Amino acid sequence: MPLPGAPLRKLGFLTIGLFDPADPARGHNSTLEIIELGEALGFDSAWLRHRHLQYGISSPIAVMAAASQRTSRIQLGTAVTPLGWENPLRLAEDLATVDLLSGGRINSGISVGTPMNFDTIKHELYPETADQEDFGFERAARLARYISGEELRELRGKQGVVEEFSARVEPHSPTLRGRLWYGAGSLDSARRAGEHGFNLLTSSVVFAGPEHPNPRFDLVQQSQIQAFRQAAVQAGHQQARVSQGLVVIPTDSATPEQVRRYEQYVAERTPRTTAAQGPRGVLFAKDLIGSSEQIAEQLYAHAGFREVDEVAFALPFSFNQQDYEQILTDIAQRLGPVLGWRPDATA
Repeated sequence: MPLPGAPLRKLGFLTIGLFDPADPARGHNSTLEIIELGEALGFDSAWLRHRHLQYGISSPIAVMAAASQRTSRIQLGTAVTPLGWENPLRLAEDLATVDLLSGGRINSGISVGTPMNFDTIKHELYPETADQEDFGFERAARLARYISGEELRELRGKQGVVEEFSARVEPHSPTLRGRLWYGAGSLDSARRAGEHGFNLLTSSVVFAGPEHPNPRFDLVQQSQIQAFRQAAVQAGHQQARVSQGLVVIPTDSATPEQVRRYEQYVAERTPRTTAAQGPRGVLFAKDLIGSSEQIAEQLYAHAGFREVDEVAFALPFSFNQQDYEQILTDIAQRLGPVLGWRPDATA
């Protein structure tokens, strides 16, 4: 196994929070139990995917609020919230509220762009303005301004006997702006995130674009991370962070039956990773499966991984609670230490 460089500094995980539509409460409570387990195992962060009109978490802010009252240390994030579904001002209020309730542990990952399957829902989501909505980066910039405490109007102060008004979004959480993350998949979006003072979330999907005529996932991701850092430094954001989110499935303590299912899952998903797809050159990363030592060897050979010192490993979509418990335990107790990570002494 190649010798590690700098040890992994932050270890997190990402879950979609699937649920049975016949019993959605059970699925949501299972997600909360997984977050509690993550804190007990010493993970630095737990991240929630954001899904709409699917059988996954549609309201991660509500779930983070609940998780914040069951935990005391673990950071809680979204990866990512698609802003095309959101009013940035209202989202800023919710994020700040939950951040204060959590003691400053919220990390909001966001993305922009037209909502998925927009034509099927646009007249319900934006009945009067669907064709006028701007789903570009300005939506993210607005959210950042609101969270930073920028004044939005001249109206302020007391009116009447008891009503008092603020010119900025309330409540205000002073440090939340530094914990905003941007989910970028292209070179341009990575640069834009750095220029505007976001942290960078990278995942198991990238867009190669014309810059990479013969793309390889890890090299494309590496170039995007490097472009982000360069743009961030040039814009004066020297403390900008980068987190990587590949799918890893350690099998150290898995049963033979679990290993069989895990290998079948990976085999079904591997064909999509062999070539870039579509006009934007979509590339999917391979799922990494095996012992912790085998996964670590693959990670150290991954150019994107070598650029980061924090990760939020993605849990597979469709596994059960016992599978997630086994995978998280192996990541925390076996894979993390192999990568040089140690849990916070206060965990």
